[in-house]
Amino acid sequence: MSFLLFVVANSFSQSTQLDSGLFKLSGEVRARNTGKPIAGVNVSTDAGAYTTTNAFGTFVINARIGEELIFSGADIVTARHRITSKEEVILEVVDYDEDRSGRGMSSQEEYQRYLDSAQYYKKKDIEKSLDFIAKSIASPTISPTKSQLNTSLTLLGEVYLYHQQYDLAVANLQDALKAKKTIKSALLLSEALVLATDYKAALAELKKLEKIKRIVPYQHIAYLELQADAHKGLGDTRKALEFYEESLRVAEQNQVSPKVTDLTSKIADAYAAKDRKIEAEGYYNNSLKLSKQQAPQRAIQENEKVADFYNKSNRFTDEIQLRKESLNQLNALPKKRVAKEKNAAASDSITRQRINYKIANAYIAQDKLEEAIPYLQKSIVEADSEDDLIVQKDATRKLSEVYEYKGDFSKAYQTYQSYVTLVDTLYIRKEQELSRLSRLNRDIVNKQNRISSLEQERELAQSKYNLALTEQQLFQTRTNWQKWLIYSLVAGLALLGLIAFLYYRSNEKQKLANNLLALKSLRTQMNPHFIFNALNSVNNYIAKSDERSANRYLSDFSKLMRTVLENSEEDFIPFAKELELLQLYVKLEHARFPDKFDYDIVIGEEVVINQFEIPPMLIQPYVENAVWHGLRYKKEKGFLRIEIQQPSQHELEVTILDNGIGRKQSAMLKTQHQKKQKSKGMGNIKKRVAILNDMYNNKVDVTVANLYDDETGTKVILRLKKD
Repeated sequence: MSFLLFVVANSFSQSTQLDSGLFKLSGEVRARNTGKPIAGVNVSTDAGAYTTTNAFGTFVINARIGEELIFSGADIVTARHRITSKEEVILEVVDYDEDRSGRGMSSQEEYQRYLDSAQYYKKKDIEKSLDFIAKSIASPTISPTKSQLNTSLTLLGEVYLYHQQYDLAVANLQDALKAKKTIKSALLLSEALVLATDYKAALAELKKLEKIKRIVPYQHIAYLELQADAHKGLGDTRKALEFYEESLRVAEQNQVSPKVTDLTSKIADAYAAKDRKIEAEGYYNNSLKLSKQQAPQRAIQENEKVADFYNKSNRFTDEIQLRKESLNQLNALPKKRVAKEKNAAASDSITRQRINYKIANAYIAQDKLEEAIPYLQKSIVEADSEDDLIVQKDATRKLSEVYEYKGDFSKAYQTYQSYVTLVDTLYIRKEQELSRLSRLNRDIVNKQNRISSLEQERELAQSKYNLALTEQQLFQTRTNWQKWLIYSLVAGLALLGLIAFLYYRSNEKQKLANNLLALKSLRTQMNPHFIFNALNSVNNYIAKSDERSANRYLSDFSKLMRTVLENSEEDFIPFAKELELLQLYVKLEHARFPDKFDYDIVIGEEVVINQFEIPPMLIQPYVENAVWHGLRYKKEKGFLRIEIQQPSQHELEVTILDNGIGRKQSAMLKTQHQKKQKSKGMGNIKKRVAILNDMYNNKVDVTVANLYDDETGTKVILRLKKD
């Protein structure tokens, strides 16, 4: 067994300071007796950072002072070192057996080890899982076969499926099928397409499996179930039921009990969606009986699904009885088995606090307010203990409303104050979560790009190897060697040219894919301040018992949000739609600040609106800036004017004018916290404009200037060119 000796270098530091005390710690692992570097050593910290040593035995890892550095590997004893400075760390391995390390394991064993590691980290750490898959594809000692390449890319698709990265799952599963066609990869691709709501493409993939005869029962069940899911997604309930029932028949014949329960429940869902309540209830009753024969968690899940069905049917007594049964079953389970996983994707997870909240709502629907109060209080306490801010917020708001209905205005006010505090806390946490998810998405995209690059390099290396082998065989040919040599050179140049062309085209496609991914991320973001402020406006109307204004405002707000969601998938939309969205938004802001500004939207007579298209939500952030940072702080009533003109046949000009306090005074009014924060809305717009101009040859141009010489007011001019 090797003995480990740590040496910390004091002469030279390669650390780089990052944020929050984090810095890049560099180091080296080498054999003490020979000084030779040791590659492939796993290096991690107790905080979760991870890397491996490269061919030169060096590594760089993100760390903090006080954390523990852990070295592990097949050929060394695991060692630990407490980080006390930012100096370079050198690990020397005493009596390192280089011969043993050189023998190592076979390429098949090494490949399987990487695959097993990727599978192990699949649900725990997506970044580590991706790293191991990348090694299985492009390790120097592994030359994967088509079958192994299919297995690696299929596992990559499964990882992305679990973490709800459906676009990436589809792309990698398609690559897996290109390497080798397998039933497993085809079914997973169809599942990914269904989850991505691309139902027609899913049916097209499933159609390719129609002629396959050698398919195991479980795959046959999955094939029929996916057919049903796709038809249901397309709104064809009749065909969906046919496939569900056929899949159920196969599951019953082969005694696949879990699928029998799942499919019975899905058939009930399909009937319920078509408002055929009698048939739905019959299947739900069967699914309840079947679920009780399985794990307790499955029975609870089915109870809650049927309780939701009772709720939609206004059968509140049955709903309450079923949810109370779920609570009893949850309480009988060990707490660790009920706890929600970190990476759980369920948006409506089954927890005690949520069930108590739903029971309270059922009582409220029956005007049984006294019975509802204890369940709301339990929900709040349990949500607080589980750090479930969403349920805690909703239950607190509902409890405040119940107290108000009962006439206990003191408790209603106190509870409402708690609700407001929870909303603020939840907003801060959501911002932090969005930031964390943004960083994770960037890391995932970078790792996916690395995997794609590694695959390209592997293909290029294989091509070069094949070319060299061909040249050697030609060289060994004794007859007509000159003729064959010329042919081989021509073929080689053509092949290299083709590879260069394919590599260039692949890079262009990757650049386009990155741009599209960035656009998709940016255009789905809307300023959360506006959403929360709009909801608070509705709340104010309700508090003033102004039901008509609340309904009118909420109707306009819902229409605006629906329009935003409908347009979010497009790069460009008709200008008429953008104008409709803009009018709705200004109307809502004016309803919130009627004493702060008036507005006018002027469309020139020469403008032919139907001839132009515009990126969605491009104008709104500038209007929002005018209201929130200019007009809102103006002492007297201001004015917002939006002018739309067509200077030429191929150009549209949108001018946004406000006589607010101006950019300079607005910047002076910002708090220290605000000064540290960059405007997310304007930052997103600048990124979108840059990407769109790159993709569509400078189609959008934006200029911002002061309206008056005293630096008050703001003038924004947006020019849009027609193709």
